[in-house]
Amino acid sequence: MAEWKLREAKARFSDVVKRAMAEGPQRITVHGKPAAVLVSEADYQKLAGEKSDFLVFMQASPLRGIELDLTRDKTPPRDEEL
Repeated sequence: MAEWKLREAKARFSDVVKRAMAEGPQRITVHGKPAAVLVSEADYQKLAGEKSDFLVFMQASPLRGIELDLTRDKTPPRDEEL
């Protein structure tokens, strides 16, 4: 990840944004310590995009529509001494 001093990031903000879009996240430091990370909109959406609910997830399953045999086995359990 590229690292920018705050002063340099402010002076070259459009370059920082372009590099975030082309190369990935850009770290910005203040007094030599990490302070912020600039990410592209696409990366941000991957990280914080809307989460679908469980029902939507299940409905999108490639296994949807497969028939399952849910009948129980009628065989009595075996006898065990405890």
